[in-house]
Amino acid sequence: MGRGGVLLALLLPLLGPGAPWELSASWHCGLLASCECDFRPDLPGLECDLALNLVGQHLARQLVVKGVREFVQNQAPVKPLVMSFHGWTGTGKTYVSSLLIRYLFQAGPLSPYVHQFSPVVHFPHAEHIEQYKKDLRSWINGNLTRCGRSLFLFDDMDKMHPGLIDVIAPFLGPSWVVYGTNYRKAIFIFISHAGGEQINRMTLDLWRIRKDREEIVLQDLEASILEAVFENPQNGFWKSGIIEQHLVDLLVPFLPLRKHHVKQCAANEIASQGLQASPDVIQAIAESITYFPEGDKVFSSTGCKTVTSRIPFFL
Repeated sequence: MGRGGVLLALLLPLLGPGAPWELSASWHCGLLASCECDFRPDLPGLECDLALNLVGQHLARQLVVKGVREFVQNQAPVKPLVMSFHGWTGTGKTYVSSLLIRYLFQAGPLSPYVHQFSPVVHFPHAEHIEQYKKDLRSWINGNLTRCGRSLFLFDDMDKMHPGLIDVIAPFLGPSWVVYGTNYRKAIFIFISHAGGEQINRMTLDLWRIRKDREEIVLQDLEASILEAVFENPQNGFWKSGIIEQHLVDLLVPFLPLRKHHVKQCAANEIASQGLQASPDVIQAIAESITYFPEGDKVFSSTGCKTVTSRIPFFL
């Protein structure tokens, strides 16, 4: 038995017979540098699911697959992987994050090393922001000490109190020290609607000059998204050091969806329920969605977000 195992064996009797395995596993991960905790990446599965089920997001799929593959295959990353997802509602941001959790951790969303934060739930009161900063910093540090292979997901960054998220900036860079673990193997994901209007506007402008949607590259959108999140005082990234210090590795835009994408979402969802529908039914579902701009009606106002709830009314 190695030194870590010996120490663990000595500690367990002190913890008592009711001590959970989760606690003993965290001690074990803290003592063994090679421990990957619940991290069991299935990259082929992730790529396949994204290719089959992520509708209309060629750019997001390419960026996420490439970035995650390179990070996972690097045994000694210089910093944690930091991704920021931006786009309108119903375009796939939450769906992609759920796939990452499912295919990177053996227990998926039930993994004790996956941590999800909502500003509405966890940080609701602006007057308590200083306490939230202390709590968040302590929570991140404690869980990274427990296991460097952790994932932290921050949803609704556009509702986060400005200044709060900067408290975790040291954990996103290359030079911080977290005792007993390699925190540089962690993953941080931010999800935001901020920048969505800019993405929609630029995608619409490119459509008007007949530029194919599949030709859109990150460089077409990146500057506008960064400006939107950094300059908006209502956004969690307002004047953020995370943006200023270029700590975000992957800025991932999610494009607005067209009618044929909505039809594909409807067909996929119906098939996943083991049902069948005629092309006329799928067309009717797509027609029930609101599209913008008013005259051209090019893009879905809600992406595919309301498709699932509409299906029962057409079958």
